[in-house]
Parts: sequence; C-alpha cells; structure tokens
Amino acid sequence: MELLGTPRLLLRAWEPDDLDAFYDLYSRWDVMRWLGPHPRRVVTDLDEARTRLDRWRTVQSAPLGLWAIVPTGASAPVGTVLLLPLADANGPTDEVEVGWHLHPDHWGRGLVTEAAGALLGLAALPRVLALTDPDNERSQAVAGRLGMADEGLTDRWFGTTTRQFAL
Repeated sequence: MELLGTPRLLLRAWEPDDLDAFYDLYSRWDVMRWLGPHPRRVVTDLDEARTRLDRWRTVQSAPLGLWAIVPTGASAPVGTVLLLPLADANGPTDEVEVGWHLHPDHWGRGLVTEAAGALLGLAALPRVLALTDPDNERSQAVAGRLGMADEGLTDRWFGTTTRQFAL
C-alpha cells in the first residue's frame, strides 16, 4: 500500500518481500542503540525480523502506521517513518508520535526530514511529538528542521528518559 510520494521518496507499507532490507536496518547497533527502552538490542535473525515485520503490518491505518522509506528508483526501503498514538503508564493518551529510523548508508541526505515532513503534512494533526534519546543529536536536529520545539527531558514515555519535541 502506497501512502504518498515526494520528489525523492515513496512512503509505503512494509511488505513481506522487504524482509532482507528490514533485517539489514534493524540488525545494526548504530540504528538500534537509539530505539526503545533499555536494554536496547538489535534484531538477531531473520525469524525475529519476520515476526516484527508481520506485527508492524497490522498497525497500518493511514496516515498512522510504520511506513517504509523507499528512495525514488530503488526497490528496497532504506528506513522507516512512523506516526503512532502514544500510551504512557496510565494507558492510551491523546498524543501522537512522529519518528524515524534510517539505514546509516543514507544518513546526512535529508531523507528523514523529507519523509517526516511529508507525513506530517498529510496527517495535518494539531499536535505531534517526537521523542529522542537524550544523546541522539542527529534525531534532535531532524526535529529542529521540522520546526518542532524542544520541550526538554521527560520520563513519561516508554519507561525511559527522552527528549520531547512538539509541533
């Protein structure tokens, strides 16, 4: 399922045929070191990658979901841009998170900023959060380029300390 295109990218659902690209992305420590609660860990094999990919495919409800970032002219995804409802220790909230994960071979080209900006434009939500590891300066720079305001550190989400940005 295609969600949207930009001059350089296609955002679409992750597909079963994307398993190798999915595994290549999420088996890398330089990607996974920033994602989720501690202890963080990489995807260890294709079976685990397939299980995660199958689970991700069940949460697509445009514009919400976990969307594959595919550069124009490429067949395989190089990252993910997500737009998902947030829950805290008390359960579901009215907050929505935008996030991104990109293969290191594609860092520094503005692809994530383009993908997240397009997704935010499509969603047109009144408020969206980006949550980053406090030390992840690259993701914080993306949030800044998206026009998001730094709201400081919070322990509200995922059982870990994050730096919260809001748009």
